[in-house]
Amino acid sequence: MKKVELFTDGACSGNPGPGGFGAILRYKETEKEISGGEAETTNNRMELSAVIAGLEALKEPCEVTVVTDSKYFSDALEKGWLFSWQKKGWKKADGKPVLNVDLWKKLLSLLEKHKVTTVWIKGHAGHLENERCDKMAVEESKKFK
Repeated sequence: MKKVELFTDGACSGNPGPGGFGAILRYKETEKEISGGEAETTNNRMELSAVIAGLEALKEPCEVTVVTDSKYFSDALEKGWLFSWQKKGWKKADGKPVLNVDLWKKLLSLLEKHKVTTVWIKGHAGHLENERCDKMAVEESKKFK
């Protein structure tokens, strides 16, 4: 399997409000930027959308390291919450419904194809790729204002 890095970020002006996401896929020396947005969304939806868009852009199964500032995404995957929610019929430990089930389900299907691990980084802390993704995300969100 090819080893790929995926850097992601989401942004939202208001929560909910207009939002955008940015992603950078890197394989060896090659990079691909991906971005998009929605008129009415949340920051968490944009964070998940960035990961999904990056994984969907891969043409074959890969080992992917997702570098993200989203605790929502990284904790759900690394702490096993995502699989627990699925087993419990999309309910959290407190019995409340899981938000963004449509995106989590899409992500689960991509996790069957790719071997994904996450690296959490602090946002807005000078991480070059995270700053690039943030800039793309903000630019996308502005298209809906």
